[in-house]
Amino acid sequence: MSQRSRLNLIVVQVLVLSLMLAMLGRLFYLQIAAGLKYQNAAHDIQSRDIVTPAVRGAIVDDTGLPMALDRPGMVITVDRSALSKMPDQGKAVLQRVAKLIGITYSDLYVRTRLCGELPIAKRVGCWNGTLYQPVPVTKEATQAQALKILENPDIFPGINATPVPIRSYPSLAGENAAHILGYVGSVTAQDLATTNNKYYQNQTIGKTGLEFQYDKYLQGIPGIKTVIVDRTESITSTSTTSEPVAGNNLVTNINAKLQAATEQALAASVLSARAQGNKADSGAAIVMDVNTGRVLAMASYPTYDPNIWQKGLTTAQATALFSDADGVPALSRAIDGTYAPASTFKVLSVVAASHAGYNLNGTYSCPYSVKFGTQTFHNDDTKVQGNMSLQTAIAVSCDTIWYQIGYDQWVKDGGLRPKSNPNDFFFKNAALFGVGKPTGIDLPSEASGRLPDRAWKLAYYKANKNFYCNYTTRARPSDLTPFLIAVAKEDCTDGYIVRAGDAVNFAIGQGDVLMTPIQMTDVYAAIANGGTLYKPEVARAVVKPDGTVVQEFAPQVNGKIPASSSTLDFLHGALRAVATSGTAAPIFANYPIPVSGKTGTGQVQGRNANGTAKDPTSWFASYAPSNKPEYAVVMMVSQGGYGASTSAVGVKDIYDALFGVTGNTVDPKKAVFPSGAPPSDLPTIDLKNAKVTTP
Repeated sequence: MSQRSRLNLIVVQVLVLSLMLAMLGRLFYLQIAAGLKYQNAAHDIQSRDIVTPAVRGAIVDDTGLPMALDRPGMVITVDRSALSKMPDQGKAVLQRVAKLIGITYSDLYVRTRLCGELPIAKRVGCWNGTLYQPVPVTKEATQAQALKILENPDIFPGINATPVPIRSYPSLAGENAAHILGYVGSVTAQDLATTNNKYYQNQTIGKTGLEFQYDKYLQGIPGIKTVIVDRTESITSTSTTSEPVAGNNLVTNINAKLQAATEQALAASVLSARAQGNKADSGAAIVMDVNTGRVLAMASYPTYDPNIWQKGLTTAQATALFSDADGVPALSRAIDGTYAPASTFKVLSVVAASHAGYNLNGTYSCPYSVKFGTQTFHNDDTKVQGNMSLQTAIAVSCDTIWYQIGYDQWVKDGGLRPKSNPNDFFFKNAALFGVGKPTGIDLPSEASGRLPDRAWKLAYYKANKNFYCNYTTRARPSDLTPFLIAVAKEDCTDGYIVRAGDAVNFAIGQGDVLMTPIQMTDVYAAIANGGTLYKPEVARAVVKPDGTVVQEFAPQVNGKIPASSSTLDFLHGALRAVATSGTAAPIFANYPIPVSGKTGTGQVQGRNANGTAKDPTSWFASYAPSNKPEYAVVMMVSQGGYGASTSAVGVKDIYDALFGVTGNTVDPKKAVFPSGAPPSDLPTIDLKNAKVTTP
């Protein structure tokens, strides 16, 4: 290497070393010597988003009557950043505010704390927003309270009163509809986590019902003002601002007047059942358009005031909503309650029998009881009714005929040693009717019911085998009776087998089969319309505030019931006979509108919390007018006693409202739908001038 090359290399090395030393020196200066300076500067240029809520879209009935809407409210807010600059951190001011709005200082203190500032056990009512934004402490301020704050800023520094939209459920037609509408609430950390931060921390969103199901349409777009704050959370400048955009309105298939009448009929039936000596703890009633699947009314009992969520739940109210002693008012029995369908299930058994080759026009024996092995099964009454047609058997609700048919089919499928490919007419037909799976109604938390077929028996056995097999260590010595030991051994060794008792009980809608009232309504609507199972639909359309239709929800078909036209004709005749000469004749024999339906009285095992035996579940499933069906109406009253004496009476009250019936007279002018059918066109929504008299 030449002398010149060595010199060049040394120069390059010196330059590289100099650059490295300069970079290290600069890094030392930025991170250590001037680190605090730049850290403070960073704290002084943090951005925060201030959210202005959009007006939430209204939920209206099929006439445009608002059932849920935002109304003007007055909110009192506390500016934490202003209070933090006071010598006592604003304690005296908060004490004055607490006295003004009528709450304790300790409650107000919690409301103004960030949730992260409090122990987990004391976070009820805490603020889940941020310190830079005024904290709302009440949305129910009176005009006098607001004026006192605004006129005395020296007494209430850092306190403000501003108008805000508040969700309201006005019940203009006397309807409650709490389980349909749902409610709204502040977004939680869980909401933010499950929606990938789709919402802002202090936003109000739908929590249940239609408010939850259609939240993306109702929500609107909140206004966002991005501000720059310093380390004390004081605003130094505004970065960007966007105005809120109002949410869309939701038009439903619900008719508010019919909803009110349905709720009243259900409540009256529950009280009537109690007057008859039954415990009657809850119930549900549904009205559906049989030709579209549109839900026109849906009631659940007991219910609650949906406005309590906006007013602020007390501890007592929150406990009562989910209390067994109060009937769990938060539970929607219509879509989330499951019950033994009892004799209303026999319409499915008729279809199964037709597939198995039984003559629907034949004559069958209806003895008082039948015995299979060591078990005896009997009718509800004590009479031997002799031979009768299958139509009469449906009308008078003979059980023993179905016990025999169910048992015979079980034997043909192999009994305790089932064939490799059994016919299972009863199980398979029930599945095609939708038993054991949700209907898909556009409301959250729908139950699936239960189809106790062979697959279910096997799954249930696998899940509970250890429980069965450990009976000797689990049971008390006094409980180890020969019967218990025999049952436990049987369940332990082959509890997955469909037994004779399973088959005969299934044929009359008892045993392990469970259905929801909405499933039952869907079944009877399908029978009425000629075999089409529709997806039940509560919502009709999404409409912008200016009236532009965003989306309209057309009827959707879930499937076809597995019944031939001749079988459907048989069912129409049999269900009409129930109302004219059968178990529902005392209610509907002289009714001016021809009604077809089936009573059901479901036996319930177990005991109530007070130790008393449970009373039967009362059902009446129907459609009308029989000659040209328009509506399916179903009512269920838990522990309500007989279907004929409780639920059938309630269903009649609903038909009275539907058709304008008073006594034996029909007055179309008094009908819920004076034109004779639900409105076919979307309504005009007028939120300002909506008025209606209660039914």
